[in-house]
Amino acid sequence: MYAIRMENITKRFGNVVANDNVSFAAAPGEIHCLLGENGAGKSTLMRILFGLYRQDSGSIYINDNPVTISGPRDAISLGIGMVHQHFMLAEQLTVTENIVAGCEPRKNGLLDYEKARQDILEVSERYGLRVDPDAKVEDISVGQQQRVEIIKALMRGAEVLILDEPTAVLTPPEVSELFTVMRALSESGTTIIFITHKLKETMEISHSVTVLRDGKKVGTVSTEDATPESLVEMMVGRSLPVHDDCRMPPREAIALELKDISVSGRKGSRARLDNVNLDVRFGEILGIAGVDGNGQLELEEVVCGLRRPSKGRIIMSGQDLTGLDTRRIRDKGVAYIPSDRLRRGMVGSLSLSRNSVLGMHHHSYFSQRGVLLEDIIEKHAEEIIKKYDVRAESVHQPMGSLSGGNQQKMVVGRELTRPHSVVIACQPTRGLDVGAAYYIREQILDSRNKGKAVLLISAELDEILELSDRIAIIYEGQVVDVRPTGQFTERELGLLMTGERNGV
Repeated sequence: MYAIRMENITKRFGNVVANDNVSFAAAPGEIHCLLGENGAGKSTLMRILFGLYRQDSGSIYINDNPVTISGPRDAISLGIGMVHQHFMLAEQLTVTENIVAGCEPRKNGLLDYEKARQDILEVSERYGLRVDPDAKVEDISVGQQQRVEIIKALMRGAEVLILDEPTAVLTPPEVSELFTVMRALSESGTTIIFITHKLKETMEISHSVTVLRDGKKVGTVSTEDATPESLVEMMVGRSLPVHDDCRMPPREAIALELKDISVSGRKGSRARLDNVNLDVRFGEILGIAGVDGNGQLELEEVVCGLRRPSKGRIIMSGQDLTGLDTRRIRDKGVAYIPSDRLRRGMVGSLSLSRNSVLGMHHHSYFSQRGVLLEDIIEKHAEEIIKKYDVRAESVHQPMGSLSGGNQQKMVVGRELTRPHSVVIACQPTRGLDVGAAYYIREQILDSRNKGKAVLLISAELDEILELSDRIAIIYEGQVVDVRPTGQFTERELGLLMTGERNGV
C-alpha cells in the first residue's frame, strides 16, 4: 500500500506542459526524493498534491483510496502538509501564534494559549524539533523558522509531509539537524517527499528517488542502487565529464587586495563590513563562505565600484582602485559576474548582441565616433553563444526571452571573453539547474587555470568547497578565518559561519 499515489498527472499552463502524464508514489514512512532540473515539473506536481493547482487529467490516491483535492484545506484534511521554500510565517507573531493560526484551541471562546503552548512542546520533544514557543518569529534563526513550519504541518495531522528545497537557506549544522528530524519522522511512519536538486543530500537522506525531466517522469530508483553520476544522467539526459582540474600553483603576486575595508551601516546599526582584509593571488580561487546577509552583498558592491567604502583601500596589481566607478574598475581588467543578473547583469529588453557588449560598447573595437559597429557586435555575440552553449534562436532576440540558465551563460560568457586578470564571481550558479551550473563552474576553473585571480562569493557551500583553493568565512561583516580549503571540515565551516569563532 502507498501513502500517496498520483497516476498519469498532466498539467498545462497555456501552451506549456508542466507535467506530462506523470505517475508518482511514496510508501508510508518513506523519504522519497523528487529530483530534477529547474523547470522539470517537481514543484508543480507537489502543488497539485497540496491543492494549490488542479491537474488537467489524472488521479490521486491516499492509502489507495481515490480522492479529489480542490485546495489546501482538502489536502490538510487528508493528512498532507507542505513546507514551502519561502516560509509563510507572520514575523511579528510568536511561534505559538503562528503554529495554531486557523486551528486555535479555545477555552471559553478565547485562545487557550497555554494548551497550544503545551501541544507545541509535546510535538517538539517527540521529534527533536527544538523551538521556543514564546519567541517572536522575527527573533529566531532561519533553521528554527523551518522547524516552526514543520510543527505547524504536524499539528494539523500531516502524515505526508512535502519539503520544497528545505536546505536552500540552511547552514551545514542546520542541515544535519533537519536530517535528524526527517529520520525521526520517517521512523514514526510519516512519509516525506523531499524536493531538491542537490545530489549529495539526495544520496544521504532518501530511500527512493524519482527523477523528472522536461515535465516527464524519467524513472524511480532505490537510492542504494543509485550513484550521483547515474542520477545526473537521468536528470540531464547525458553524463557530465569530471572537472578537468589541471591547475598550476598560484603565483606569489597578489592580484587583488582589500586593506581594512569597512562599510557603515545605517545610523546606529552595526557596520555592514568591518575592517575586512583579504587578498587573492593570480591562479587562485578565494571563496567567500557565509550565511546570506552577513556582508557578502556589500563586499561585492565595494569591490566592483557600486559602493564606496567608509574606510580602507582596494588595490589591484599595485594600483589603488578605491572610489573608482564600475566602468573604470572593469576597464582595469575586472570581469564581474553579478549576484543579480536581472538587475545588474543584463537588460532584458535588449537583444543578445547588445547585451554581449554591455560595459564594453565604448571600446574602439565595438564603436567608432559614438556609433556601434553592429556587424562586429553580432559576430562577438555569436562567438559567445557558440563557446558557452547558450540556447538561443538568434542574436537578435531579447535577452529576457532566454531561460535563466541561458541568461547566466550569456552574462558569464560576456565577462570572461573581455580582457581581464581578475574575476569577481558572485552567486554564479544561484537558481541554475545541474547542467548549467556544471558548465559555469567549468568556466570559473578554466579562468583560474589560465592564471586569473578569482574572488568567488557563493551561498552554496558545496560550490565553495569544490572550486576554492582558499576559503574566507564572513560573519556579521567580519572575516573570521581564512585557510586553504583542505584545512576545513564542513562542520568547522558551518560553526564559523554561524559565529562560533573557534569552529568547535
